[in-house]
Amino acid sequence: MYLSTVTSPVTAPPGGDPRRRRFALVSGNVVALGAVSLITDVSAEMVTAVLPLYLVLGLHVSPLAYGVVDGVHTGATAVLRLAGGFVADRFRSRKLVAGFGYALSAVAKLGLLLAGRSVPAIGAVIAVDRLGKGVRTAPRDALITESTPPEALGRAFGVHRTMDSIGAFLGPIVALAVLAAAGESYDAVFVTSFCVAALAVVVLVLFVRETNAPRAPEPPAAVSEALGLLRDAPVRRLVAAACLLGLATIGDGFVYLMLQRREDLGLVWFPMLAVGTSLAYLLLAAPLGILADRVGRLPVVLGGYTALGLAYLLLFGPVGGWPLLVLTLTLHGLFYAATDGVLIALAGPVLPARLRTTGIALVQTGQALAYLVSSVLFGLAWQAWGPQTASRAAAAGVAVVVVATLLLLRKRGPER
Repeated sequence: MYLSTVTSPVTAPPGGDPRRRRFALVSGNVVALGAVSLITDVSAEMVTAVLPLYLVLGLHVSPLAYGVVDGVHTGATAVLRLAGGFVADRFRSRKLVAGFGYALSAVAKLGLLLAGRSVPAIGAVIAVDRLGKGVRTAPRDALITESTPPEALGRAFGVHRTMDSIGAFLGPIVALAVLAAAGESYDAVFVTSFCVAALAVVVLVLFVRETNAPRAPEPPAAVSEALGLLRDAPVRRLVAAACLLGLATIGDGFVYLMLQRREDLGLVWFPMLAVGTSLAYLLLAAPLGILADRVGRLPVVLGGYTALGLAYLLLFGPVGGWPLLVLTLTLHGLFYAATDGVLIALAGPVLPARLRTTGIALVQTGQALAYLVSSVLFGLAWQAWGPQTASRAAAAGVAVVVVATLLLLRKRGPER
């Protein structure tokens, strides 16, 4: 059971039993946020699971064009993460800003119906959807951070990401069921995705609480303070590391397309590749979050990227058939479990409380912009050299980035 026996780790009385506080899992607010993410990920992964097929095999776009669309999916609205983070800090309304982001992504699902077969229109709608994700992610993670004592951040993010990954696991299955029931109608997937996303907004409104920790009265955060975050050396190093790590990551759709082509999988099975990644993520997120609290968050993050590099090498290695699918998807899921929440847990203690949402958004923005560059470059490499050479170059890039990040953050980092 995830729900803590105390009302909130942040507001637990100082004289309480320390062993009880230590072994309580996570606060109710983290569970509520996890439920919102679970439902939202069902909606999001329904679209994500079919989008590569829809674009590459249905609309016959090139690998480069897909790379641009995939990069937009994550990176094009990254700068607006900063705006959302700063607004949440200035007005101390993280729940409201997060709710706006969730609602915007829900509405964008209906926009896919209007986009039809126009790739630019689809790209624009995806940009709106990612705008919603960009706006909501930092306030949501700040709510998790403020609902959790510093020594348990890895565990809290691990539990949240576990619930999130349950949604990611279910989303492709729901998409597959809808496609089968609706005669392979993509429009039916988009409408169902909207309805599920709207439910997540309702859960957020009803069950998530604002968690401003009690502090002495102080003026609202100023723009000059937000701009000055990068003057702090630990924050600067974390942002630089996030950018490097983003450059080492290619889109999931590329990985699944390469697996589909190598193994000649039927189109009906394509969404199940995302299910395999999500299953590994689901099983590993909480244990790796707990491990990160015990042995250090940086080693776990770097271990996750090492797993990603191995997955890229396997794509065109000697292993084939079901062993290839199982190994690659397990490593891919391990990568997400070891990095998604743990990187934010690594950043949390470094950031000042009054600008924590802005700082988290800064880290995520650097990573997202780098991912945009990575997706376009990988699409170019695929088109110029072919998928095999491109995937091996990506694996080499991961190795370089892991070493560079270790040198950048070791010993001088904010925590282990």
